[in-house]
Amino acid sequence: METQATEPKAHKRSGADIYREACEVITGGVSRNTVFRRPHPFYAAGASGCYVTDVDGVKRLDFANNMASLIHGHARPEIVEAVIAQLHRGTAYTMATEAEVSFARLLCDRVASIEKVRFVNSGTEAVMTMIKASRAYTGRPKIAKAEGAYHGTYDFAEVSQTSPPSQWGDINRPNSVPLAHGTPQGVLDNVVIFPFNDIEKTIAILDEQAEHIACVMIDPVPHRVGLVPGTNAFVEALYQWTRKNGALLVFDEVVTLRVNYGGAQEKYAVQPDMTALGKIIGGGFPVGALAGRTDVMRVLDPREQRLLFPHSGTFSANPITTTAGRVAMELFDREAVTRLNALTEKAISQIEESIRVADVPVSLTGAGSMFRVHLRATPPQTYRDAYQPREVVALINELLDYMYIKEHIMMINTCACMFSTAITQKEVDILSEAMLNGFRFIKPQLDRIHQEIYQ
Repeated sequence: METQATEPKAHKRSGADIYREACEVITGGVSRNTVFRRPHPFYAAGASGCYVTDVDGVKRLDFANNMASLIHGHARPEIVEAVIAQLHRGTAYTMATEAEVSFARLLCDRVASIEKVRFVNSGTEAVMTMIKASRAYTGRPKIAKAEGAYHGTYDFAEVSQTSPPSQWGDINRPNSVPLAHGTPQGVLDNVVIFPFNDIEKTIAILDEQAEHIACVMIDPVPHRVGLVPGTNAFVEALYQWTRKNGALLVFDEVVTLRVNYGGAQEKYAVQPDMTALGKIIGGGFPVGALAGRTDVMRVLDPREQRLLFPHSGTFSANPITTTAGRVAMELFDREAVTRLNALTEKAISQIEESIRVADVPVSLTGAGSMFRVHLRATPPQTYRDAYQPREVVALINELLDYMYIKEHIMMINTCACMFSTAITQKEVDILSEAMLNGFRFIKPQLDRIHQEIYQ
């Protein structure tokens, strides 16, 4: 959908000028490493629909959508109008608002497993709250998570997020590997790591720690593991194990809620006990939510005689975010989900044709309105399959730079695309043609790397 926002004019200061000042006042010149580039980041001047214009006046087609958070692209008029109206009434109060109630009702009606909701301010905070609620409910200290899965920056959630081969350990008992230097050993000791989609190995690992595990946490389509969906058999096996052993099955759908109308969990025969939400439910504003069964969520209820998990947040459920989020999710109705998923399937088909024409060893994985490009002939099925050696990472960065600078296309730094409803067949055609050019650009190096590493 095209919007009527005025095109931003070229900025008087270049990106290099801004970055020099940024380095004087911001560590590394950036507040999030995902936007860091050498010699300097690119700085946005404005955006409309599926296009972003930088301070130098260059307009780019956006398939990153702020790391999958903008389901309707930039400056969707209905969201802008609703937020402006709320701005005139105030942005946050030391009071509850009806806006949060309306939005919570929408989420409860939309996702079958959700009976109660608590709003927070980021996906990381939602996962953190979910882990702490699991501990409060079960009285147990440990969590179990898939090797390589990204769940934000909470220390327990980030264990084994980017572990290299030298630290993996035996696949039958993967190591708990810290991400940040200085992570306490106590954190590592309380995180059990299992291989995603491997039922036999996972159940054996969980059985060893059964009496200590508060929750088994999965992202149903884990991006860092390879953007490969969890199988029905694997998810049902985890569900049955948690029923048998008094643990909770919890989903991180911060990214994957977009996959179906009711989230990625909609396709499974079983339901999680709790779900962490974020990204698209904020309508372009910072957001997170913890949602799930009434009895489990009761650990946060201040009406309880014994409150197991006291919980608050200064900007949690602020009316700007809850208003924007409600409008965004109302617009992302069943018809919109179906249409966007179909358009994404068409894009995948066209890019697969680009792969054939360019004759390169490349494969795609994904679900719903998201997909990831892998520089290997067969798609990975596990984190260890998906792990990219230094040479592959360097070539992916070269491809992304080509797409960004030469083709004026923005992608996520894992070489992934997250579609928005602002994208049309016109933009899909531009993307597939640009990918063809990009594949041809990297082909000589890719063929050599493929021979050396994957064969």
